Amino acid sequence: MRVRDELLYSTEHVWVKVVGDTAVIGITDHAQDALGKIVFIELPMEGDEIAAADTFGVVESAKATSDLYAPVSGTIIAVNEDLLDLPEIINKKPYESWLIKVDMGDPDELSEMLDAQAYEDFCAKEA
Repeated sequence: MRVRDELLYSTEHVWVKVVGDTAVIGITDHAQDALGKIVFIELPMEGDEIAAADTFGVVESAKATSDLYAPVSGTIIAVNEDLLDLPEIINKKPYESWLIKVDMGDPDELSEMLDAQAYEDFCAKEA
């Protein structure tokens, strides 16, 4: 399992890269590995509002279908439409394959997220 120090992580296995007031959100290496080959992804529309802890999409693999949970609230300002045609890219490059970019409504919500070490510890306990 690869974890990047510069990212924040949720217990729902999504990562966040903070760029100013924007949260770039993707699926962790741990999540893509647990899911297996990803065959379908459903993402919201640009301009949609999301709330922390609410579902914002679905990822489907040969093994399972899983909801994607928002780590922060805000307005979706970009959707990675390349993943709609080639969702398996997430398996090869989980930290380069962002899902959505969100203009955060409340950046303080980031304080609820885990740093790299805390996420590794969380995954070890889950195993």
